[in-house]
Amino acid sequence: MIDIYLTDEQDNLVQKDELAKGCWINLTRPSEFEVGKVVKGTGIPSDFIRDSLDDDERSRIEKEDDTVLIIVDFPVLVQDESDSAPYDTIPLGIIVTPLYFVTVCLQSNPVVEDFINNKIKNFFTYKKTRFTLQILYAIARYYLRYLRTIDRRTAAIERELHESMRNKELFDLLSLEKTLVYFTTSLKSNSIVMEKMTKQRFLRMYEDDQDLLEDVIIEIKQAIEMSEVHSNILSGMMDAYASVISNNVNVVMKFLTTITIVLSIPTMVFSLYGMNVDIPWASIRHAYVIPLVMAVSISGIAALFFWKKKYF
Repeated sequence: MIDIYLTDEQDNLVQKDELAKGCWINLTRPSEFEVGKVVKGTGIPSDFIRDSLDDDERSRIEKEDDTVLIIVDFPVLVQDESDSAPYDTIPLGIIVTPLYFVTVCLQSNPVVEDFINNKIKNFFTYKKTRFTLQILYAIARYYLRYLRTIDRRTAAIERELHESMRNKELFDLLSLEKTLVYFTTSLKSNSIVMEKMTKQRFLRMYEDDQDLLEDVIIEIKQAIEMSEVHSNILSGMMDAYASVISNNVNVVMKFLTTITIVLSIPTMVFSLYGMNVDIPWASIRHAYVIPLVMAVSISGIAALFFWKKKYF
């Protein structure tokens, strides 16, 4: 799918049908025909677009003639419930040319939609360097937002684990840890791209742009630190709560074993008095009371013993 946007003279974002100088071309899972159309109309190398559509493409920045390609990973919520991780990262390609600004992605994403829906203020399609940095800043903010969500989910699972004997909570923690590994790897790759932008000057920057780039780098570093801290916490929690679940099971088994022993005593006594042989006090009128008292007394003594041993 191809969407073309342009900031008009009143600084409003309007959608266009044809390419125009200073426009923003947004490609979402484009077909071969659409890729060819954009390549022919803009002169962008086809590899720049195809690389951005590779799910396993690493984050990088490169320049060919006057065209700059920036590929960064951004977080997305996983829609497929069969996947064990609630979040994943996919590449977003940003292509900057003297006349056009192009974004390429495998799927529609909230980062681009925020710009389309005018949720990001003071952005203009013809200010390509600033537009690039605003997208990178928005991506960093989404990482931080999802990391806070993971932190709240971890706290909720921790409360459930206090009295749990199931493995479900551990699997939930494992899926969150998997997400954090994705985030940490992608954020570190994005950080390398930011450092190259700072040192090698791929894009022409003004003073305000330089300040925004520094803000992006700060946000990414903060996200990396949060990912690593949460990952370490989750690893420790999984080890600790695996032991807790095992201990909870042992406590229940000990309780059930104790109850079984206490309840087996009356069975033994009544089985003895139920034998088809002569037994003491059989001629007494209320002889049934004797085994009953014996069973209750011995069971009570056994229960008191186990209680003092803290088996209950």
